[in-house]
Amino acid sequence: MARHKILIANRGEIALRILRACVKLGHDFACVFTQADAASGHVRLALELGGPERLFRISSYQDPSEILAVADAAEVTAVHPGYGFFAEDFRFARRVTERKRPLVFIGPSWTLVRDLGDKINTKRIARSHSVPTIPGSDRPIYDELEAVELAQTIFAFQEDQGIEEGCVLVKASAGGGGMGIEEVYDADSFRSVYRRIRNYAKRNLSDEGVLIEQRVFDFNHLEVQVLSERGGTNPVHLGTRNCSVQSLGRQKRIEVAPGFDPASLSYGFDAAGVLSAITRHSVNMAAQVGYDNVGTWEWIVTPRGEPFLMEVNTRIQVENGVSGVTARIVGRTDDQNGVDVVAEQIRLGLGEPLGYTQQDISFTGVGIEYRLLAEDPDDRFTPCLGRIEAFGWQAEPWLQVFTQVPELTRGDTPYEIPMDFDPNLALAIVWGQDLGEAQARGEAFLRTLVLAGTDTVGSPLRTNVEFLLRRTQTLLHF
Repeated sequence: MARHKILIANRGEIALRILRACVKLGHDFACVFTQADAASGHVRLALELGGPERLFRISSYQDPSEILAVADAAEVTAVHPGYGFFAEDFRFARRVTERKRPLVFIGPSWTLVRDLGDKINTKRIARSHSVPTIPGSDRPIYDELEAVELAQTIFAFQEDQGIEEGCVLVKASAGGGGMGIEEVYDADSFRSVYRRIRNYAKRNLSDEGVLIEQRVFDFNHLEVQVLSERGGTNPVHLGTRNCSVQSLGRQKRIEVAPGFDPASLSYGFDAAGVLSAITRHSVNMAAQVGYDNVGTWEWIVTPRGEPFLMEVNTRIQVENGVSGVTARIVGRTDDQNGVDVVAEQIRLGLGEPLGYTQQDISFTGVGIEYRLLAEDPDDRFTPCLGRIEAFGWQAEPWLQVFTQVPELTRGDTPYEIPMDFDPNLALAIVWGQDLGEAQARGEAFLRTLVLAGTDTVGSPLRTNVEFLLRRTQTLLHF
């Protein structure tokens, strides 16, 4: 494989992981940073491994023209978007690959980013390949009689499931951010809610299309990590993970691989069968659509053990490492702590063959990923801004910590938490031979972690460490 120079168009811990993967694979790199991130770990590591000529200061991570101007100035041959920012922007991916000086976009083909980035379209594609999705419409509905008939069908389906209080979601199809959504608990009030949402959509979104689907309560959120080659061949999975520990805003805080643990916990359904089903459906759908990089199939599982595909994330995810830590590839000696999913993404994005099949992948142990944030879980997870004055942990063979925050002791120059971004401080991935050992190691890490500072008014910095500790003992319970 030819040596490439890769522009890392991101920041923080994911930029660090991409940078290290580039070096491991023998590729050159260039990094961008804003003034707010001048003290970030990815800037320090780029200086250490490549010198100042590998760093380019920009005004924003979200200006595509500025990113591509850096790409030309640095003479890179590929762009890695990381997650967030441009990772799922098909227009950016298309622009990268179809410009006068075309570059490699390290991610799926832009057409896949476009087609699978639309949740309605993803639902339609999934159904065409017999992948189970949440009961409801897979297109905007404009006709009231059709809407009423569909709602009645969903209420009847819920009654058959034994759900005492059924619920239908009525959503503006062009909406987002939680706007234009209402819950309906009885068929008699459906018409008035449908009309209200349709009028809202027409007035505020210039599109009166409405989506109708079943409201699922008390579900678990599971994911399947998929990898596939350019050309959409040979898709494989790296197992499942459970992302059900979330903030009030549905932001993940703890992820566990595998997604259920029927060996040590009791479930009211065939948990092993559910894991087998969602991996099979995910890989089959990836093969059918010609998926050609790293991606995540996101599922919800009901208390009755019914899986429904929610969406496909056409990018690397924050939690990729917890899947990697439990996977092993036959004949590979370069990943002693599991599969480096970021490095695999780069290899595949640059056109290398996968080099293994599903039969070559095995799984061992349990991984737990903790997201450490400066936030107050007892106050609706409100972000806490300020500075880190002490930060450190005990190195262990079963622990990986990814962070842009420098290790600090009292008296060192504090790290100012940038106000421009979410207050994510670090990711910690713990591995154990089974769930019990992983939980014990996770608790040991959190109890010995040093993380202290002050907020903007001089009070002790609030973090989510105690919240993570409280939730560790009930992981994978359903």
